[in-house]
Amino acid sequence: MIYGPTLLFAIGEGAVIPLIPVIADRLGADVALAALVAAALVVGQLCGNIPAGWAVARFGERITMGVAGIVVLGGLIGIVFAASLAVFAAAVFLIGFCAAAFALARHSFMTTRVPLRFRARALSMLGGTFRAGMFVGPFISAALLGIFGDETASIVFFAVCQIAVILLVFLGPDPEKAVPVRATAGSRARSDAADDSGEPVTSAIPVHPRAGVFRTMWRFRGVLARLGLAAASLSAVRSARQVVLPLWGVSLGLDAGTIAVVVGVSGAIDFALFYASGQVMDRFGRLWAALPAMILMGAGFIALSFTHDLGSAAMWYAMFAAVLGVGNGLSSGILLTLGADIAPPTEPAAFLGSWRTLTDAGGAVAPLIVSALTAVASLSVGVGAMGAIAVLGAIGFIRWVPRYVPRTR
Repeated sequence: MIYGPTLLFAIGEGAVIPLIPVIADRLGADVALAALVAAALVVGQLCGNIPAGWAVARFGERITMGVAGIVVLGGLIGIVFAASLAVFAAAVFLIGFCAAAFALARHSFMTTRVPLRFRARALSMLGGTFRAGMFVGPFISAALLGIFGDETASIVFFAVCQIAVILLVFLGPDPEKAVPVRATAGSRARSDAADDSGEPVTSAIPVHPRAGVFRTMWRFRGVLARLGLAAASLSAVRSARQVVLPLWGVSLGLDAGTIAVVVGVSGAIDFALFYASGQVMDRFGRLWAALPAMILMGAGFIALSFTHDLGSAAMWYAMFAAVLGVGNGLSSGILLTLGADIAPPTEPAAFLGSWRTLTDAGGAVAPLIVSALTAVASLSVGVGAMGAIAVLGAIGFIRWVPRYVPRTR
């Protein structure tokens, strides 16, 4: 009941995401417009975080997840019967909007109920279920396309996954009632430090239930502007990796099969390390995972930016893709864990809505930065800039994690 609905949702979503540009092309979109329609999923998720925070605080995790699953079914019906790009883009946006509600509801549940001593492992597992779904979903979609020869089969598969999620959420045991809310002293103390005061404080600030999303954003503007920006840089670097690796392979003149193998190996390394990240964070502290991840990805991007014109460019491409996979794998669960660490312990949903909006914005902006710098200068400059952002993010983690995040020991 904790990880099952999340895994089902992620597998279904992973099966449909690769088909969005294909369906957009069939509806008459060119390459640029198809990319814009595909981006509607990310935009929907970005726009859905703050309303999801309000919904979870008002109605609870279970109701929010169940209603989001029902609305996703409506979005899938819109995809199947869309006769125009506008309707199709609106359906994709709706699915992204509901995905934000689904993810935030589970994040809020884990924040209030998982003890601090193994919080990072639990949230790394949660992040790992999303990664597993995105890893397995496209292969299921490929198999369904091979059998039925129609994208509708993958959309129906996502709908079946959603029906299973809805049944699990509404008819299965309610985790909110079965697992008591936990509020650790460390979390309370650090929630005070996360306020906008200039110096850390030791007394607990009263947490007023349902204070409101925007009031919560203002109250915790200090930590959002400091640690939140460092977290947004990590999200940006992660997002840039997904864009840079295929583009770099194309710029080297590699064939699609070679690029797919390199990206696939990088993704497999990433997926294999998701639980190790939680172990490191729980045993040694959050910085011991965040800092190596940012340094590896920053160094990987910067080094890759100097290899484009070398004679062995393809070899360097494969090697640094693996390095980026290791760095991304070590960062699994960090954003979820940091958000849980600094959220108000009794009513975290409104804060997590702001936190996830900030981190998702970093992920949404990164491809635009790479695209703009590539157009103005070159792809190497865009890749190097993402490495510089990773270095700045690492400095931010060094500065702000010790101040705001509770020690795990």
